[in-house]
Amino acid sequence: MSSEVHDGPPILLMLALMVLALAYLRGWYRLQKAFPNVLSVWRLAAFMGGLISIWVALGSPLAIYDHELLTVHMVQHLLLMTFAPALILLGEPVVPILQGLPRFVQSALRVLFRKSLVQRARRLLSQPAFCWLVSATTLVGWHVPKAFALGLQSDLWHVVGHASFLGAGFLFWWPVVQPWPSVAVWPRWSILLYLFLATLPCDILSGFLVFSERVVYPIYLLAPRHFGMTALEDQQCAAALMWTCVTIVYLVPAALLTTRLLGVRNPSSSEMAQSDLRRTAAAPSDPQLVEAV
Repeated sequence: MSSEVHDGPPILLMLALMVLALAYLRGWYRLQKAFPNVLSVWRLAAFMGGLISIWVALGSPLAIYDHELLTVHMVQHLLLMTFAPALILLGEPVVPILQGLPRFVQSALRVLFRKSLVQRARRLLSQPAFCWLVSATTLVGWHVPKAFALGLQSDLWHVVGHASFLGAGFLFWWPVVQPWPSVAVWPRWSILLYLFLATLPCDILSGFLVFSERVVYPIYLLAPRHFGMTALEDQQCAAALMWTCVTIVYLVPAALLTTRLLGVRNPSSSEMAQSDLRRTAAAPSDPQLVEAV
């Protein structure tokens, strides 16, 4: 696959990211005027950081080299599956984006969200076991050599692969971050086990790539070499990067959750924001909010 495939999609990507950013910013500003304590500035920064992570992975010059360096390809996967979804969900995106959209779009989406089929799908997608299974299957499945090569050789499957990594990332982080309108399905302590089990597929895959004595993805043997690395060294670098990043990133919420579980039970800022968001979403006819919208 040549670098030409990156000339078209980034334009649509940039437009989509700009629309999301503007909708969130518009909704966040309106919420701040009506309910000053609902969403803090750091949540705005987190959401924007998530959108920037998606752009870096797919729209920046970095994307040109994903078919030449496995390390770059791994950086893309980490951004799409590990960093961007977590940051976006930390931004509590649902209510701000809804409030940033035109009134007729808000009404249509509220009707859609009340459909029984959508409600059943939401309950399924909120199950931690399902979220873990989808993320693990996506990670391992796309790193099977034949699937990996298909993603690099086909424009369509390349897009499908990136979309599946991003979607699986949102599913994985949903029960961990628990943004509105999520509801805890398992006890909070079980998320520690959830995070630990999530490291296993990454550890096995990265360990295999690090200690393998052959290049697992032969397509990189034909690619131009950069930074003086052989294809095997590139593979080892990519695997070490995944191993290190995933371990550290998963350790952060595990440490925060452990501290909270062992400490005095006081409402956290996240829980208070959830409560405020529920009141905001449940009362869209509030005069201040209606006037803002």
